[in-house]
Amino acid sequence: MQVISKREDVYRVLKAFAARGEWTNAEAKRYMQCLLRDFERNGLNLTLSKREEAQRLRTQIDELSMRYIQNLNDDSSFLLFDETELLGLPSDFIKSLDKAENGKLKVVLRSHHVSPVLEYCKVGTTRKMVAVAYGQRCSETNLPILENLVHLRHKLARLLGYLNYADYAVEPRMAKMSSKVFEFLEEISVNLTDLASKELATLKDLKKKEEGESLFGVEDLLYYMKRVEEQKLDLDLGAVKQYFPVTVVLSGVFKIFQDLFGLRFEEIIDAEVWHGDVRLFSVLDFSSSELLGYFYLDMYSREGKYGHTCVMALQNGSLSQNGSRQIPVALFVSQFQKETEGSPGLLRFSEVVNLFHEFGHVVHHICNRASFARFSGLRVDPDFVEIPGQLLENWCYESFSLKLMSGFHQDITKPIPDEMCKLLKRRRDFFSALKLKQEILLCLFDQIIHCTENVDTVELFKHLHLKVMLGLPMLEGINPASCFPRFAIGYEAACYSRIWSEAFAADIFASKFQDDILNQYVGAQFRNKILQVLAPGGVKDPVEILAHFLGRDPSIQPYIERKTRNSLW
Repeated sequence: MQVISKREDVYRVLKAFAARGEWTNAEAKRYMQCLLRDFERNGLNLTLSKREEAQRLRTQIDELSMRYIQNLNDDSSFLLFDETELLGLPSDFIKSLDKAENGKLKVVLRSHHVSPVLEYCKVGTTRKMVAVAYGQRCSETNLPILENLVHLRHKLARLLGYLNYADYAVEPRMAKMSSKVFEFLEEISVNLTDLASKELATLKDLKKKEEGESLFGVEDLLYYMKRVEEQKLDLDLGAVKQYFPVTVVLSGVFKIFQDLFGLRFEEIIDAEVWHGDVRLFSVLDFSSSELLGYFYLDMYSREGKYGHTCVMALQNGSLSQNGSRQIPVALFVSQFQKETEGSPGLLRFSEVVNLFHEFGHVVHHICNRASFARFSGLRVDPDFVEIPGQLLENWCYESFSLKLMSGFHQDITKPIPDEMCKLLKRRRDFFSALKLKQEILLCLFDQIIHCTENVDTVELFKHLHLKVMLGLPMLEGINPASCFPRFAIGYEAACYSRIWSEAFAADIFASKFQDDILNQYVGAQFRNKILQVLAPGGVKDPVEILAHFLGRDPSIQPYIERKTRNSLW
């Protein structure tokens, strides 16, 4: 489709056909409108010289984006510390560090080293050194690249008829306008200010007790959040992991999704697959036994395998010319440890949540009933596509569903204890206001640079940091603009989207599922009105579809209430 939407001859035929207005149904009309929009966002409505200019700009943008990412990938910077400077870090982590010739331990400036240091190291000066160095990565090379990228994006957007790049990026999404994104982010930020202030005061008080009068900085956030969590929650995640053997979790996930959405999963034995660990399942409607689709499970880690957990559409559902339905096929890929003799194949709780989320994408892809592949499965509005997965994560924090997908690895008849379930739910939104404020800070920065030209990114970030983070200053000498990949590729002017989908998912859960998480009637409504209808939901705007399902306009208030209700304050 990307290639076709750059062909002028196809565009002219489609435009002529659209002008005749001979639609067979509303979905066909919407399909044509979306196709024309795709062509015009590629500049096919411009003169030849302007189209060529747009293509030059896109090529430059792509090259600069990849150079930004490559600079980060190539960065091999590190810091050296004595073991005394890493006090508090787990012994296994210390043993895993390489040693320099002088005997000091090497902390590389990658997240798998930086995060543990910021979370566990008791030495404040070490935390600050690591945080500053991490925030300075590629500043000399990537900062001018990003500034050039933003300039070229604005130039492209204006060539295509938009005021700025943010308006261009947000137009095909639920938010529609950049102003709506600002309104959304500001409303959440303001509503969480009181709670964030209490959270920050708690952290500052604890630092004062442990380190005296030294000033509290952003480098202290993760460490003192962890310290308060240890004091208040007393939750051993290693002990939690013992209740989640991968086979038990998968069985429970199947059970919950079958009961909730009226589906039946059947494994196809001896299917032709690319590795012995891969399994193929058919998905059928429980009542009618109609075949809805297939999905492959490729769950276990192995050498040379794609390294992320995700769902990919192998085939989109749609209607063929003769009226028969093309069956959707999905692939679920993850990196879990396989159960073997001597190893029970246990999942961390975060992996359980991730599995549940991604399986929501599998069901979304398969239940979707689009006539056109353009609207099928995971090819929906980018602001909407994460809502089903974000919604279904809620089941991982309810005792009833947790017990369905857990069992102590030495005796799987013993599900996770009630007290662990309660602590996991409390932990979910622990220091949620401060964490969300940090994310909103990046989202606002992303929107502003893509709305305004000639912005001083260093001064902008300093200003936003003080405003959003309750007067907490930015670390001197850093600029996240040089080392945050989402600014460069994939999420430019759209970093807000994760918070957006989480907020509306919280509204759906609170309004429809919270009081009865396995309510089959509501589950069927969700399948028919959201997962299934969003496809002919090429016909309707996603906000309209959510409003129809909820019986009112969607709201962010349940999201804010959940964040504040589950806190310790």
